[in-house]
Amino acid sequence: MCLAIPLKIVEIHGKTALGEAGGVRREIRTDFLRDAAVGDYVMVHAGFAIDKVDPEQARLDQEAWEEMENALR
Repeated sequence: MCLAIPLKIVEIHGKTALGEAGGVRREIRTDFLRDAAVGDYVMVHAGFAIDKVDPEQARLDQEAWEEMENALR
């Protein structure tokens, strides 16, 4: 099973970017996206941004992750 998480790109340096969700920042690669930009929401799997997502969809996905996390506590 593959899981991807939505992150907002907050910095870009070449093919490396800094993505953020829930106050946590992660270094990600943008090799698979031609036009990644600061402010874009992207789905990240295994450290790679694999697709852009609509900001509303990213919000809904992040809420679902939070619900799962809270259910496990």
